[in-house]
Amino acid sequence: MPDFAVPPAQGSLPRPPDPTRVALIADDAGALAAARALAEFVAPGSSTRDRERQLPWEEMERWSESGLGAITVPREFGGADVSYTTLAEVFVILSAADPAFGQIPQNQFGVLGVLREVGTVEQKRRLYGEVLAGRRLGNAGPERRSAAAATIVQGTTGLTTTPEGLRLSGRRFYSTGSLFAHWLPTRATDDAGHAVQVWVPRQARGVTVIDDWNAIGQRTTASGSVVFDNVPVEPDNVLPIWRLAERPGIFGPASQLVQAAIDQGIAEAAVADALAFVRERARPWVDSGVERAVDDPYIIADVGRLQTDLHAAHEVLREAGETLDEIARTPIDDAASARASVAVAEAKILTTRIALEASEKLFELAGSSSTRAAHNLDRHWRNARTHTLHDPVRWKLHLLGNYHLNGALPPRHSWN
Repeated sequence: MPDFAVPPAQGSLPRPPDPTRVALIADDAGALAAARALAEFVAPGSSTRDRERQLPWEEMERWSESGLGAITVPREFGGADVSYTTLAEVFVILSAADPAFGQIPQNQFGVLGVLREVGTVEQKRRLYGEVLAGRRLGNAGPERRSAAAATIVQGTTGLTTTPEGLRLSGRRFYSTGSLFAHWLPTRATDDAGHAVQVWVPRQARGVTVIDDWNAIGQRTTASGSVVFDNVPVEPDNVLPIWRLAERPGIFGPASQLVQAAIDQGIAEAAVADALAFVRERARPWVDSGVERAVDDPYIIADVGRLQTDLHAAHEVLREAGETLDEIARTPIDDAASARASVAVAEAKILTTRIALEASEKLFELAGSSSTRAAHNLDRHWRNARTHTLHDPVRWKLHLLGNYHLNGALPPRHSWN
């Protein structure tokens, strides 16, 4: 097994997209068609990229050119403003092709959701324009655990007012997609103690992106470290995310919907590979009395159960998207915001379970030969186990139980 700890990046920056090659997607159907076309390009190299940890630079260029990065931009700012149902399905399609590739742009849509809810009109016009031009948004994510960062929303990253202007300093981790990004939005605390989101250009002085991600799964997301060392910040690139906790909205459920869609994509890829291996390579058990593995009654029954669970998770995911679409069309109060979190929590529970179930059941159905390193089928379980730890499903169960039993509304943040 190769060692996937890698040295820091050598300072190379992602090249700006060619605006003449960036598509403008007009509607939901166009978004789904673009996702399917991109998935066809991405899927063939998925296993090799995982095995050799080849970062998907060319694939990310294709992502920019596809126009998919701007599909949630509101129509008044030039975007398609697709439904949440479509957004989820786009991530299912891409993540079934390569879940690491599918995860890279996930935070782009969470960030755009924050911009939608707390950005000024001028900030929206300018920053949506960046995304429509194909520029990618990374995520300088939570800090590593420390005395000052006991939870994922705490940390020492600060935005400070100095005589020379605003300056940002801190070290972040779990920075999915930042290596490929043109903008690095990050959470910081300002002088007043408020949580803010700071948009930092990738090429800004004092920014260092380190490719030190070495998890067992999702190996090519480049979810490593970002260091901000006294980075100059324009005031117009700061969003007051502390306001999100003060008023109801659906930025959290929308972010979680994408996470659930990635898990669904992992499950669909695992099931597809399991069926293909059983059809093409597996042998029947000696006591079965059949000549082909596909005629083994126990395998047939297990496939039936697996497909039922896969379908159920996908349908609940779709229903969650439809719930968000319904809520987004009306003024959002506390009850509606809670209902959105509950709907997505249900989907997240089922997609987590089917991703883990399918990626493990694959080997039971396909037999011992499926464990050979040459097939690299363990990547499905590694990816499922790694990504489903993003936010613990036990707390989704708690959220649902507390809501239905005690009428407790879920806390409002990016993980609910």
